[in-house]
Amino acid sequence: MKLRTLALTISAALSLFMAGCSTSPTNAQVGTGVGAVAGGVVGNAVFGGTLGTVGGAAAGALIGNEVGKRQ
Repeated sequence: MKLRTLALTISAALSLFMAGCSTSPTNAQVGTGVGAVAGGVVGNAVFGGTLGTVGGAAAGALIGNEVGKRQ
């Protein structure tokens, strides 16, 4: 069950990430996408369940966005 949730989360994040790539993405956009995927994976691994995955993805997106803005 965890593997299925993780696969669906990654698939949804990648779909959204690719849909936003019709033009050259900014560093902040790339950071947001990468941070969301990485945060979702880490959140699922550490906390498990849907809440951990979504919370990790949200935190990763915020951190990735801020890091991308500074580059």
